[in-house]
Amino acid sequence: MADTQFMPPVTQPHSRLHGCWFPAVAADNFQGWKQIGVKGKQASKSFGDLQALRMVWSPAVSQKKPHDRPVVQRSPGDSRLERLPVEIKNQIIDHLVLDIPPEGLTSRNADLMAMLLTSRTLHSATLNALYRNITIPHSRIFRKFLAHTAQSPELGTIVRRLDFSHFNPTSLFTTASERATTRNLTNETLLQCLELTPYLREFLAQEYVDEDIDVHVLRKLLFGLERLRGLDFCACSSAPFKAAFESILSDNWPEALRITRLSLHRCYNLSPAVFETLLPRLPNLTHLDVAGTRITDTALMSIPHTARITHLNLAKCKLLSSTVVIDFLANHPAVRNLVFLSLAGDFRSSELLDEDALTRLIPILPSTLQSLSLKGSKMNASHISLLRPLTKHLEELSMGRCLKTEDINRLFLPDKDIEQLDWVPHTLKYLDLSDYIGGSLNLPALFSNSSLLNRHSLPLEVVELADDAFTRLSSSPTITRVGWTATDFGSRAWLVRKPEGARDLGFRDWKMGAAFWGMRKVPVAVASVGGMYGSYMFKRHL
Repeated sequence: MADTQFMPPVTQPHSRLHGCWFPAVAADNFQGWKQIGVKGKQASKSFGDLQALRMVWSPAVSQKKPHDRPVVQRSPGDSRLERLPVEIKNQIIDHLVLDIPPEGLTSRNADLMAMLLTSRTLHSATLNALYRNITIPHSRIFRKFLAHTAQSPELGTIVRRLDFSHFNPTSLFTTASERATTRNLTNETLLQCLELTPYLREFLAQEYVDEDIDVHVLRKLLFGLERLRGLDFCACSSAPFKAAFESILSDNWPEALRITRLSLHRCYNLSPAVFETLLPRLPNLTHLDVAGTRITDTALMSIPHTARITHLNLAKCKLLSSTVVIDFLANHPAVRNLVFLSLAGDFRSSELLDEDALTRLIPILPSTLQSLSLKGSKMNASHISLLRPLTKHLEELSMGRCLKTEDINRLFLPDKDIEQLDWVPHTLKYLDLSDYIGGSLNLPALFSNSSLLNRHSLPLEVVELADDAFTRLSSSPTITRVGWTATDFGSRAWLVRKPEGARDLGFRDWKMGAAFWGMRKVPVAVASVGGMYGSYMFKRHL
């Protein structure tokens, strides 16, 4: 060991007590600090001495002898994950399922496919997650699914949902002749698929598959699947689809169907007889979307009194009269607990609700409403007082035309003759002003003396505008200065408030998986929204 020497302090060069040893290592004959003598006495006591004399606060630390943990030998299928209850395993594995398939032909559910190879216990649990809700983005996936269920029919008993909302025929083939040649998805293969899925609960279709829904497929869906509850034919309007529906009208229909959630959104060419035959046989109906159809007053009033409708979309139903609609909403027992109601219309082509009709309608609307669309109606300033009570529980409100900016402001601030203590704040998150086209919305007043875009309108987050108003506002720096931003998606445009803290993500039970505000199509299944359904909900005009 290197030689050390004592370095006395500069201020006390003769001291042997103060100072330090250099280098800072112990000398060969160093015996510890206890052996240093000062005037014939030992001047240091170690921590061990103090501990022995019980002069320290902390107890002695016992030295534990290290020992190895016993190795537990587990048999196959006995891991902690595999021994979890089935319900918990299903919840865990469900997080790996993709509701919205990736774009194009990219492989999906790779994690689930790996889980299938992990163990027998996880294999059975993963099969349940993989086959419970089947999403078909293109015909090759459908062909593969049909082949697997035909080879192993027990797989078909797992299926609860067939979802064609993401189906895109052009992702594989560019022409109709190519698609017809492959014959992956036809009315025969679709019927075979329904035969192999006897416990199906939800069938979600759209315009890209309507030509494959023939009379046999319709009979199977309406009469042959006892557990089917949700049925969506969004925008199915082809001639073969219409002919198939017309054909089954002469069938011997049962007195009641088990369908509880039905969407014929934009099935515009179905005859009124379809609705007058179908709706009276839905005693357990909870969701009904007949927007843009030829439903009649007779069909609407024929809905059974036992129905409990929470979601009702009657937008752009030109054969309905305001008198019957108001009478239906006021007196029919099926609509006493409405949560979503759309009576929207396009005032440029037709008008369901004029000023007098609105005066009779608004007071009879139920307090359970969360979303109300009166778009296309003709309003006046007196309707604001009628709407105010609704804004205390509504989260979405679509306004009619002919109001001034100062009228709209009254939704958010009390009148001068109302005591501040008696004022109940509103609950609106979304306000639709898209009826105000061609400069009918006073944009300078919107920023100067309006409470619509300042803190008085909180918790309002989204204001929908007409295209021309959005064009003028999107490049305006004033929007950013007042804390808003302009955004658009497809044919629709909004002003969105910049959040000061965490943003409300918008998920609500009554939206059934949708997150954005201002949906224009009623969902019939709880699922993430995308594909054609997302387009009709949030991207398109009425």
